[in-house]
Amino acid sequence: MISTHNLGFPRIGKRRELKFALEQYWRGESSLPELEVTARTLRQTHWQYQQKLDWLPVGDFSLYDHVLDTSLLVGNLPDRTDRRLAETDQYFQAARGQSSKQLQQTPIAAAEMTKWFDTNYHYLVPEFSADTQFELNAERLLAQFREAVSHGFQAKPVILGPVSYLWLGKAKDDSRKLDLLADLLPVYEQCLLTLAEAGADWVQIDEPVLSTELDQDWQHALTQAYFALNKTPVRLLLTSYFAPLRENLNLACELPAAGLHIDAVNAREEVIKVIDWLPAHKTLSLGVINGRNIWKSDLNSLLDWLEPLHQRLGDRLWLAPSCSLLHVPVDLEQEKELDSDIKNWLAFAVQKLDELNCLALALNHGRDSVKAELAQNADAIQSRRASEKVHNPQVRDRLQTVTEDWGQRRSAYAERSKIQRARHALPLFPTTTIGSFPQTTAIRQSRLQYRRGELDEQSYQRDMQQQIEYAIAEQEKVGLDVLVHGEAERNDMVEYFGEQLEGYAFTRFGWVQSYGSRCVKPPVIFGDVERPKAMTVEWIAYAQSLTDKPVKGMLTGPVTMLNWSFVRDDQPRSQTCLQLALAIRDEVQNLEQQGVSIIQIDEAALREGLPLRRADWQHYLDWAVNCFRISANGVKDETQIHTHMCYSEFNDIIESIAAMDADVITIETSRSDMELLDVFNAFDYPNEIGPGVYDIHSPNIPDVNQIRYLMERAAERIPPERLWVNPDCGLKTRQWNEVKPALAAMVQAAGELRQDAAA
Repeated sequence: MISTHNLGFPRIGKRRELKFALEQYWRGESSLPELEVTARTLRQTHWQYQQKLDWLPVGDFSLYDHVLDTSLLVGNLPDRTDRRLAETDQYFQAARGQSSKQLQQTPIAAAEMTKWFDTNYHYLVPEFSADTQFELNAERLLAQFREAVSHGFQAKPVILGPVSYLWLGKAKDDSRKLDLLADLLPVYEQCLLTLAEAGADWVQIDEPVLSTELDQDWQHALTQAYFALNKTPVRLLLTSYFAPLRENLNLACELPAAGLHIDAVNAREEVIKVIDWLPAHKTLSLGVINGRNIWKSDLNSLLDWLEPLHQRLGDRLWLAPSCSLLHVPVDLEQEKELDSDIKNWLAFAVQKLDELNCLALALNHGRDSVKAELAQNADAIQSRRASEKVHNPQVRDRLQTVTEDWGQRRSAYAERSKIQRARHALPLFPTTTIGSFPQTTAIRQSRLQYRRGELDEQSYQRDMQQQIEYAIAEQEKVGLDVLVHGEAERNDMVEYFGEQLEGYAFTRFGWVQSYGSRCVKPPVIFGDVERPKAMTVEWIAYAQSLTDKPVKGMLTGPVTMLNWSFVRDDQPRSQTCLQLALAIRDEVQNLEQQGVSIIQIDEAALREGLPLRRADWQHYLDWAVNCFRISANGVKDETQIHTHMCYSEFNDIIESIAAMDADVITIETSRSDMELLDVFNAFDYPNEIGPGVYDIHSPNIPDVNQIRYLMERAAERIPPERLWVNPDCGLKTRQWNEVKPALAAMVQAAGELRQDAAA
């Protein structure tokens, strides 16, 4: 008989209950016991969703981030964390710089945050040094395991593997991360022994590094680790996901673990090789349901493929989603307003588990046992393939008109920068923001009333204009050089644009976690993309009418629109991205025609689209950079193009960043203490750059000296005449009482830097 299991379930709740409980606690409006009640209720609800599984995951639930949970598990919170605080508040202090307003503790620098492999989820980067020591702290994991068992569930603890944990971290000195493995392994052994004593049989141990390029040292580390951990009494399910194993396939099969999980969505071609290589006593878990996207699986086709494998493997075969369902929304049944055809093509986390159960029943008891379900699935798959909603001949025809010169600026940066400086007359170290300002209660209320039909369009427009007026006035008051309109009318940097494009669909409750309490609601690209009319021109033009200073036009770039949406899987992603590029190109040209002289096209998600292996990078970068250039480069020399990228390492793709040929690029450098700029010691970046000096993901307010320090470090690598001063991301998640003093400090620091340069 086939067994079924899940690698992880979304944490936030189908109505974002965890988000709201966390933010209440951080504001000091609720107590820790109240937060824990919400967390416990969510865990039990999520286990109920998964009760048909043979094994359900425990330990996948987190109050903030599962990598930070691992740091807590092995006793490795940052040294600067205030050990006088309760454990939960130390945890939140590491995550956010502060824990709760109830505590009044001194803010610290939050842990660095970056993307989880090639997803839009952000994890907190573990910190290591030569002095790092580890100590088991398993009570939270044990409590969740006991909680699940007490409710009668067959629980499978989930932990991040020791090698991936080290690989994901960062050494804060000159030490070598792998030198810490010998000290880390005994803590993992103790953890597994503790779980065994609590009654755990199987433990899922995630090693996603198996899907990346590993040198011999890291491969040896995996061997060292699992020969040590295999001595414990639990059965280990070694788990990889997101990409094929390739050169690590033999290693993964031979590592001493009782079972192996592979991503059979992204690595289906490797399944037969794995079956051939895997020792006969090992269990093979196949991730056959896509945990990263929201389209229904073709169950009949899957069964055609799985039935021979089941005959060969018997009860050694387990089925699961390809990865944790963290990356998809919770429950499609909430979507009462979604087009019925499109809804019929989709599956969220709950529905994906239903698909998994259907496959298992068909394999264990024959297809007739789920005949009706398979027929309904076949109808949905065929409906999508044949739908006129998906295919737009006009879009396809326009793609054929694109030529190479669409991606070229008229002049090189050195020439056009002179024209731009003459037009804008900006000072040295010009100051600006990334685009958004706080989304206040008043803004959200107006948007909600407008959506419900309780506010007419004229009243809504006036409400938004008042918010723009306020944002412009505050920026002028603080003294910024290049202003933004504040994006009051925008619900999300991707969703806002998608709502105005054909080929997109939108959910009401399709939330997924980006980091901590931050959730996003990715739109669904179901068909060919086209822009029927201008999307931002009216708002930007109104903002510009309020000031003599330049106001940036703010757009989301095609690669980010792609990577932060649920993307159709019936054509190459590059083709969908090119359609998006043409839509954004039209908007850029409309803004320029309106007299907007600075246009920012955010590509925050450029790097996260990178394949996990370097050998595959260039193909992706070629089409991604080309799509950006097509969107941006149909303008005159005097129009200045900005782009923004947040929370990613860029050093290894700096040549492609330069190839985008944006006049100004802004990036995150505050949490990483300008380490991201080290690449400019060796690479002569040709254009202008704004290294983010204000960490907007923390409630901490930067001081003038800290900003000056960061900019002085930047000036060691980039000529001052090519440096901008800005936050590291948009400010929509902050409050005005935080934003105003932070921007004032930023402007003061820029003024002092100018005085120093003139002296």
